[in-house]
Amino acid sequence: MSRPCHEPRAMLVTGGAGFIGCNFIRHALASDAALRVVNLDALTYAGHPANVRDIQAAHPDRSTFIHGDIGDAVTVRGIFAEHEIDTVVHFAAESHVDRSIDGPLTFVDTNVRGTAVLLEAARGAWGDRRDVRFHHVSTDEVFGSLGPDGLFDEDSPYDPSSPYAASKAAADHLARAWHRTYRIPVTISNCSNNYGPYQFPEKLIPLMISSGLAGKPLPVYGDGGNVRDWLFVTDHCEALDKVIRLGQTGATYNIGGHDERRNIEVVELLCDFLDDLQPRAGGDSHRDLITYVADRPGHDRRYAIDATRIREELAWHPRHSFEDGLRDTVKWYLDHGDWCDEVTRDRYAGGRLGLG
Repeated sequence: MSRPCHEPRAMLVTGGAGFIGCNFIRHALASDAALRVVNLDALTYAGHPANVRDIQAAHPDRSTFIHGDIGDAVTVRGIFAEHEIDTVVHFAAESHVDRSIDGPLTFVDTNVRGTAVLLEAARGAWGDRRDVRFHHVSTDEVFGSLGPDGLFDEDSPYDPSSPYAASKAAADHLARAWHRTYRIPVTISNCSNNYGPYQFPEKLIPLMISSGLAGKPLPVYGDGGNVRDWLFVTDHCEALDKVIRLGQTGATYNIGGHDERRNIEVVELLCDFLDDLQPRAGGDSHRDLITYVADRPGHDRRYAIDATRIREELAWHPRHSFEDGLRDTVKWYLDHGDWCDEVTRDRYAGGRLGLG
């Protein structure tokens, strides 16, 4: 069966100054010389101009940055009209579970209402066009917690545990509803845990790197046995590109790394890489800094993705093993200490969030 083919020419990327968004823009511009990208980002705590400075310098004629909010309907409609947008890749979201526990209403406003505003702007601009595409990027956290066995597939029921996961689940349902009701050409993807360059240093892997380099305790929630499926960010970007160009409208694609690890295993391996690449004074292991702390409220025990659909239909598979990807990530953070300082200055002091 031949696959549908969509060729983006004017792409709106929301949240493109965030972790996955900025990596996706780099991939998109590098792989398609005819593509123009408009990056709309509100520059909240995890989105920063430092994440896209090199993109603007390398592609001044093909990349436009707009500081704005997806919930601002006037701004969003203006972007569609001025830039003749034919493709939306929707990353923009409040995304840290711990922060959603401390302030859930911000997540509802951005992730739910903001998605609805964006869908309505697309509907108004596109009408009955079918040569357009709205891709909604989501998470495996919408499915809740797995037991010790099994995998999430595209038909798994939604059972979100945190305010963040619930807000993303609501956004997924909105995207499907706008496709079914208004026939907007929508695709959706649910991904596993991403890691790699440009991730804000409050998330597990960059937090452990920065804390380890500073000789601070490495906090591991609960017994460290929570399991996640890890996906290197550039592998995710390649998968998204395939879904946008070749995916079936109305379909959902799960994207995972097929690399399940307990949190304590992740932290221990990271410590070993730090010991090799940046040894501590006195020769002590970074593992000595591991400290078990009280678990997060509602902490899901295990996530794991079945990516059979995207592998069989779109011929995608991850290129990076977890060991290779994690070592490359540690190297990147060691080489970009100035970036870490810049993006966290006056935004994040390294303290724990999400105690409820």
